[in-house]
Amino acid sequence: MSTEQELPRPAVAAPPRMGTAPNATGPRKDSAGRRHRSLAVAIVLDVVLVAIGLAVWQYGVDNGSVSSLLYGSPAAIGQVLLSSLHSGELITNTLTTAMEAVLGFIIGNLIGATVGVALWYSRLVEQMLRPAIAFLGATPIAALAPIVIVWVGTGATSKVVMSASSVVVTALVLAFDGARGTDPLQIRLLRSLGSPTSRIFRLLVLPSSLVHICGGLRLTAGLALIGAIIGEFISSSAGLGHAILIAGNLYDVSTVLANLLIVGLMSLLLLGAIGRLERRILRWRFLALSA
Repeated sequence: MSTEQELPRPAVAAPPRMGTAPNATGPRKDSAGRRHRSLAVAIVLDVVLVAIGLAVWQYGVDNGSVSSLLYGSPAAIGQVLLSSLHSGELITNTLTTAMEAVLGFIIGNLIGATVGVALWYSRLVEQMLRPAIAFLGATPIAALAPIVIVWVGTGATSKVVMSASSVVVTALVLAFDGARGTDPLQIRLLRSLGSPTSRIFRLLVLPSSLVHICGGLRLTAGLALIGAIIGEFISSSAGLGHAILIAGNLYDVSTVLANLLIVGLMSLLLLGAIGRLERRILRWRFLALSA
C-alpha cells in the first residue's frame, strides 16, 4: 500500500454556455432607474410645495392678512403675465434679455476660459496678472455700468458687455484652477518620455480643466442674467430689467414679481441646456461615474 495521500483537486468552474454573456449592464440600468425615480419624486415634491405656498399666499391676500400692495398676489401675477403675453410685451422683453444674457455668457466664458487655461503656460504672466484679476473680481459690476455706457453706448452692446463682465473673472479663475490642478506626476511622466509642452497641454491640462470649465458654465449662467439686467436698469428701452425698473418705480409689486418669475425660468432653461452640453463634453466622465 502506498502511504502517499492524494491532494484535493481544485474545483474548476464550468465554462459559460454558448450564447450567454454576463449581465454587465444590469447594475448600470438599475442605478439610472433609481436616479430617474429620485428626480421624478423631487420634481413632484417641488410642485406640491410651490402649490401649497401659492395657495397660502392667495388665501392670506383674500382674507386681508397679507397686503397685496406690499407683497402682490398669485392671481395678480397671473393676470400681469397673461396681459403682457397678449400685448406681446412679455415676448419682446424676454427675447431682448435672453439675447443679451446668452451673448454675454458665451463671450465671457470663451474669454475667461481661454485666458485661464493659457495662464498655465507661464507662471510669470500668471503672477503679473493676479492683482488685476483680483481687482476685477472685487469690483461691483454695477459700478462699471456708467463707464461701459460711455464707452459703447446705450444700445444692446452695453448690456452684452455688462453680462460678459459679470462672467469673465469667474470663468477665468475656475479654468486656471483646473489647469493648475493637473496631476504633476503625470506631467513629469510625459516630460520624461520627451513629450513637448503642447502635447502635455492637449493630453493632460485641457481634460483636467474641462471639468472646472463646465462647472463654471453652471455658475456663470445666473451671473450673465444678472449682468444683463443690471445693464437694463441703467439704460434701456426694452428687456425684463427695464420692465422691473418701471414697475418698481410705480410700486407695482405684482409686475415686478411676474418679471422676476420669467428671469428665474430663463435661468432654469439655461442651466438645463448647460447640463446637456456638459454631458456631451464630459461624456467619458459620466460613463465612468455610471459604471
